[in-house]
Amino acid sequence: MEAAAVAAVLGFLVLAAAGGSAGDEAREAAAVRELLARLLGPGPAAAFSVSVQRSLAAESGLDTYRLSGGAGAPVRVLGSTGVAAAAGLHRYLRDFCGCHVAWSGSQLRLPEPLPAVPEELTEATPNRYRYYQNVCTHSYSFVWWDWARWERELDWMALNGINLALAWSGQEAIWQRVYLALGLTQSEIDEYFTGPAFLAWERMGNLHTWGGPLPRSWHLKQLYLQHRILDRMRSFGMIPVLPAFAGHVPKALTRVFPQINVTQLGSWGHFNCSYSCSFLLAPEDPLFPVIGSLFLRELTKEFGTDHIYGADTFNEMLPPSSEPSYLAAATASVYQAMITVDPDAVWLLQGWLFQHQPQFWGPAQVRAVLGAVPRGRLLILDLFAESQPVYLRTASFHGQPFIWCMLHNFGGNHGLFGALEAVNQGPAAARLFPNSTMVGTGMAPEGIGQNEVVYALMAELGWRKDPVADLEAWVTSFAARRYGVDSKETEVAWRLLLGSVYNCSGEACTGHNRSPLVRRPSLQMVTTVWYNRSAVFEAWRLLLAAAPTLAKSPTFRYDLLDVTRQAAQELVSLYYTEARTAYLNKELVPLMRAAGILVYELLPALDGVLASDSRFLLGTWLEQARAVAVSETDARFYEQNGRYQLTLWGPEGNILDYANKQLAGLVAGYYAPRWELFMQMLVESLVQGRPFQQHHFEENAFQLEQSFVFSTQRYPSQPQGDTVDLAKKLFLKYYPRLVAGTL
Repeated sequence: MEAAAVAAVLGFLVLAAAGGSAGDEAREAAAVRELLARLLGPGPAAAFSVSVQRSLAAESGLDTYRLSGGAGAPVRVLGSTGVAAAAGLHRYLRDFCGCHVAWSGSQLRLPEPLPAVPEELTEATPNRYRYYQNVCTHSYSFVWWDWARWERELDWMALNGINLALAWSGQEAIWQRVYLALGLTQSEIDEYFTGPAFLAWERMGNLHTWGGPLPRSWHLKQLYLQHRILDRMRSFGMIPVLPAFAGHVPKALTRVFPQINVTQLGSWGHFNCSYSCSFLLAPEDPLFPVIGSLFLRELTKEFGTDHIYGADTFNEMLPPSSEPSYLAAATASVYQAMITVDPDAVWLLQGWLFQHQPQFWGPAQVRAVLGAVPRGRLLILDLFAESQPVYLRTASFHGQPFIWCMLHNFGGNHGLFGALEAVNQGPAAARLFPNSTMVGTGMAPEGIGQNEVVYALMAELGWRKDPVADLEAWVTSFAARRYGVDSKETEVAWRLLLGSVYNCSGEACTGHNRSPLVRRPSLQMVTTVWYNRSAVFEAWRLLLAAAPTLAKSPTFRYDLLDVTRQAAQELVSLYYTEARTAYLNKELVPLMRAAGILVYELLPALDGVLASDSRFLLGTWLEQARAVAVSETDARFYEQNGRYQLTLWGPEGNILDYANKQLAGLVAGYYAPRWELFMQMLVESLVQGRPFQQHHFEENAFQLEQSFVFSTQRYPSQPQGDTVDLAKKLFLKYYPRLVAGTL
């Protein structure tokens, strides 16, 4: 693609959201000042002067902030948008005050007086967009959120410079209006929607019906939330991405329109056609533009628009034809339905389909999709670019603009993980790619709330033209900000983590936790990892050594627990390996010893440590689900949805343990009983001299798993015990054995 054409495409997208009135500037400045007051309190917030002026970015058109003042004078923060001002504020708090803002807690001890900005500092982002979210995040992390939790997240987004994000709440209420207008009955609509914990996959056409129906109150609450989310996003100057029609329709539509041209797609995720095999409307069917425009018109009437829409027609599903002409027509029909309602529409497309099924998406097929929409009107998320970038093999998406995204986490799993070197180098490399059409960076995790160091780096890279020069120095300063003090022990611990769990590479590298701890046991479980386990154990020792001086820091306590959890996960692998070896060698006593320690000592100890922090409680997740309800019937329904997602995922364990978590209550009530059954059956097999029957174990394990899902047992939603004491006890019990090699 010619450089001039690239510039034209990028220029269109830069200008698409530029401009705005003086009223917009005043509103955005006020929103950032309110954020500042929520973050620091009214008194400290008064030491800052925040304003927004579009002219600050007049030359580049890119978000820009300027910092000045301090040392007795007000700290002046000027941004070209509210988001830019918030990012500038965050830069000041981070780099000048040594503060830290994170999901797990913030460290906001401000020096007095506030440090001066030595020279006026002006920073412009190298690209138009800093994107956030994955369609799956709405199910794995956001599903039970109330406004208070959304408000904290939107503040975090603004401070991290996010200016483009999905806003997909409440869309089922709009679809319900459209389906009723098209002649479907309420019962047909109820049968179509999935339950709350699985809506992400209904929205992408992968599933229907499973876990449903949605209560009427769900629609009302989600509409309310969506209005508040959109209002706050726009007050910061963020661009919300609304959903659009991708072509999937309920089967019941064939009753109303018997001549409709639909194709039933194949199954997804090991679900049968009772819950998958979605119906895809043919692009040439006259009803396609009718449905697409009906939905978008109703949606924008309710919520307004910022002209960017998301839709995924073939996410993890093979199209009915590989003919380029069909793929182009299917793509064009989605876009045409958008511009019928909104002539300024830009389509945000997750590029996961090209990465997930590369055998199908050959050069001709990819070109057909990318060429079916005018250049600059299709914005691609290169969703897993830190690991498997698609722009490299598609000539920068054949001229369509793209956002370099870090996916990082699959299923919202706990587990220390990151590919920081790849993340650090990736955006700059994509920018320098020949005729690059990169227009932004993004964070697209399936689930959030873990491995905050990875997101801190990625957010910072959205404002950097070049990679961080020294990651070891960067992670050292990250730890100092996080805890509010310099500590030799934590510095070394974080460098060890950077060189091990956060240096994921090679075939063993995966953003999905496959530890034996959280998997249904078998004799064939893989225990290899991409790092040296000794680095985790040494980091564990060092954090405990720092505990006497840092124990009052909430972020330190969180990290100590998280590293303790990771160490226990490693210990489970080691004891499992010992038990398997003993079984294969037909050694009963060593088998019973390893099994006994794992099931009756290690797992209960892990559950106890997790129980000391509200962020690691199953009860917290389940109480959040129940709090959405307006009746006890709904509360039980939501709770069961939440239990299913964490465990079986589908009625028959269809995507078993994909969304695994290490939560107090889940370890004791779900993982431990499964491990106990496995070890008991191994011992019985050895004693009786017969082969271990994996299928028999799995039948029995499924009964345990179902019992957990259907259980109404309540779990604590308040922490119990002291994290430092419990972590120390677990350490003193197992670390000496590790050193002595006597596990």
